[in-house]
Amino acid sequence: MKTRVSELLGVTYPVIQGGMAWVAEYHLAAAVSNAGGLGVIGAASAPAEVVREQIRETKKRTDKPFGVNVMLLNPNAPEVAKIVIEEGVKVVTTGAGSPAQFMDAWKAAGVTVIPVVASVAMAKLMQRAGADAVVAEGMESGGHIGAQTTMTLVPQVADAVDIPVIAAGGIADGRGIAAAVMLGAEGVQLGTRFLVAEEAVVHDNYKERVIKAKDIDSEVTGTGTGHPIRVLRNKMSREYLKMERAGASFEELERLTLGSLRKAVIDGDVVNGSLMAGQSAGLVKKRQTCREMIEEMMREADALLH
Repeated sequence: MKTRVSELLGVTYPVIQGGMAWVAEYHLAAAVSNAGGLGVIGAASAPAEVVREQIRETKKRTDKPFGVNVMLLNPNAPEVAKIVIEEGVKVVTTGAGSPAQFMDAWKAAGVTVIPVVASVAMAKLMQRAGADAVVAEGMESGGHIGAQTTMTLVPQVADAVDIPVIAAGGIADGRGIAAAVMLGAEGVQLGTRFLVAEEAVVHDNYKERVIKAKDIDSEVTGTGTGHPIRVLRNKMSREYLKMERAGASFEELERLTLGSLRKAVIDGDVVNGSLMAGQSAGLVKKRQTCREMIEEMMREADALLH
């Protein structure tokens, strides 16, 4: 499938792997890139030198394009932005703010910049700031979410900007990719399906919880704090929502969730860990390699679009 996104990124398929904290590391990023998509290292709140190490390990495993997701709220973001340039990374996706302060330096270094947006206004702002494309992410996605659905957000963003639009949120198979194209997107970003990839360094307990998830198994915590996050239901999310309804302070809620994502991804604690996953978890039924996933989805999408 050739689109402006696949040409911009230099990839076979316009499929981007989401920059999920603790999940999007070099094993997964290299595997997605080798399979024809764009693998992405999630810098999250990691120290800058850890990100450098991740980039170098990815280069050992693939000669294909890959990217780094820079979380702009991270105090280390300025250092990570420099390391991206120093290490010759060709693509950056950004979240949690505007990358305007880094845009000139990235552009001078030939970096393709793709911000994740949750509104038409932000998409327009990013286009004016010099973004090469945007990821329009609906609230169906896992982790930090906005307020609009993918179905309504993507076509409105596609109508509002001239740069390519990449759809994200609720997409986990070829039907979702075909639907995204019909809505005006020229690529897709997936997170939840890649959680269960054979190459993903994610605990088996977490993977099995995603595979067994039903359509109603995700819920949103943090709505009252202004930081909504979609997770799979468990003891921790129930406790969080109970405290939130009782008027607990932001600090109390933060203490409850401190280190909870690492507990889930690394330790396999599916009771007290934060099981970030999107509503598409109900569509994820099996473990596969990244190549098997991407090729299967693209065959499905191609058949539907033709």
